[in-house]
Amino acid sequence: MNAALVSQSRQLALAGPLGSLDAYIHAVNAIPVLPVAEEQRLARRLRSEGDLDAARELVLAHLRFVVHIARGYVGYGLPLGDLVQEGNVGLMKAVKRFDPEVGVRLVSFAVHWIRAEIHEYVLRNWRLVRVATTKAQRKLFFNLRRAKTGLGWLSRDETEAIARDLGVPAREVTEMEQRLAGQDLVFDPVPEDGEDKAVSPATYLPAPGADPAEALEQDDWQERAAGRLHEALAQLDERSQAIIQARWMTDRKATLQDLAGRFGVSAERVRQIEQQAIRALRGAVAA
Repeated sequence: MNAALVSQSRQLALAGPLGSLDAYIHAVNAIPVLPVAEEQRLARRLRSEGDLDAARELVLAHLRFVVHIARGYVGYGLPLGDLVQEGNVGLMKAVKRFDPEVGVRLVSFAVHWIRAEIHEYVLRNWRLVRVATTKAQRKLFFNLRRAKTGLGWLSRDETEAIARDLGVPAREVTEMEQRLAGQDLVFDPVPEDGEDKAVSPATYLPAPGADPAEALEQDDWQERAAGRLHEALAQLDERSQAIIQARWMTDRKATLQDLAGRFGVSAERVRQIEQQAIRALRGAVAA
């Protein structure tokens, strides 16, 4: 029942904003608000019988409230249609969890779920780098934007006042203010008209292996290590060499049981010979 409820409600609630947003808003505002008695009746049908038609009516009757709440977040520079969609997801969750016996209207219960989904969407999309990850930082993110009345930096008194109101240290208010003032930079931008090349952070990062001395040293070390490995392998007895080659130097790795049958010993003995040979090779390479 829960999966079907979510699937049908999602289709009903999210279909509108994908087309004409103005038409969608006009349509949802034309849906009448449910009287208390009707809301209670539908909620009881949904809760006791899993009635999807009741869920549909509850969702549709409250879409206008989602639009109203979503308008309060347009200042973050995100499309209103996307904000409405996310708020509708919160409304669906609220309808699914609403208990008519508690004695509150669905809209009062749903506000928390609608805002929570919109908050998550804003935090995911406002910046490429997330500016708030913990619960306290999320609370500070939204409240600080509303608390700032101008474009300038907060004074010490203003910072301390906001910190007291929100119950967080003043340093966290300052840190969040700096995050809000920051801008995303394109790591590797495309040159604009009239520019030979675009200056970006990628321009100043050293390329791996750019130092010729380090590259030469690495190549020399690998060459010497490979030479020592071949010398150490040649010093192993024939059985140890065969086991190492069959286990580590072929595309198709032999099993311990295969080698046990080949050499007429137990699989455990093959494993011991393999480990002894590997220790000898490691010691030769590290020398």
